[in-house]
Amino acid sequence: MLEAVAADAARDGSLEVTVLVDEDHEIRLPSGVCRQFVPQRHELEALTAAAARVDWTLLIAPETGGILVDRVARVRAAGGAVLAPNAAFLTIAADKQATIDALAASGVPVPAGRSLAAGEPAPAGFHLPAIRKARASAGCDGLEIIHTRDVFSASTTATRLEALVPGSPVGVSCLCGGGDPEILPPLRQRFSAGDRPHYRGSEPLSDRSVAARATALARRAVAAVERASGGASAVGWVGVDMLLGDRHDGRDDRVLEVNPRLTTSFVVQASMASTSLVRSLIDRAVASRDHASSAFR
Repeated sequence: MLEAVAADAARDGSLEVTVLVDEDHEIRLPSGVCRQFVPQRHELEALTAAAARVDWTLLIAPETGGILVDRVARVRAAGGAVLAPNAAFLTIAADKQATIDALAASGVPVPAGRSLAAGEPAPAGFHLPAIRKARASAGCDGLEIIHTRDVFSASTTATRLEALVPGSPVGVSCLCGGGDPEILPPLRQRFSAGDRPHYRGSEPLSDRSVAARATALARRAVAAVERASGGASAVGWVGVDMLLGDRHDGRDDRVLEVNPRLTTSFVVQASMASTSLVRSLIDRAVASRDHASSAFR
């Protein structure tokens, strides 16, 4: 994904792009993109130093273990501008249970479920099969399908247990900032079979009516988390994962989570875009900042 982001940014001749890379990591970068090698165990120092001297920072980081929230906060503390939502939005979206609570409070349909504390056993009466996922994780990390109670073992971290509902998995990417988000073409997601599925890629939805449902639901989801985080518009790339049911009226559709960061769908979206998506993110962030500044004049 890092290679795709660098290649996309390089499409816009007005951008001077620098990529921070671990000194032991091999990466192919397009001509004109500067590569800055970072010594092991010096990631944070390199990040904050670079962020303080550039116009914008775009992070590729997971929510796991508070990594994303921490990196964004460090960039801002160093005086850098980062293409990411505000701290409250990040905190909610980085917690799968808090996200579900925010969505449900705004009437966005979500799967039934509940949070489980670390070490908590399977709740009595919860309908199986169900899905268990870590409250703070990225992708399919820690995700498992629970079919029977005899295979349920208490987790060492906080998790969310939710009903396994039928539907087609769809991801929607939103370019946020400067007003209503720009919704990119929804993508049908593919996962491996089994009780511990893994993401296998995605492709555009062919049915326009289904894509329209996904777009509308994603817009509602982003607005719900914005509302829960104080009402300020999100900035940056926000992904919304959902399940779309068979009913044409959308009554079986459910939002699963909101990802306040670059997702792997960037690779597919960049390949279909006619202009740089990174440029679009920057333009929207600038518009959002200018609007916020004018509101205090």
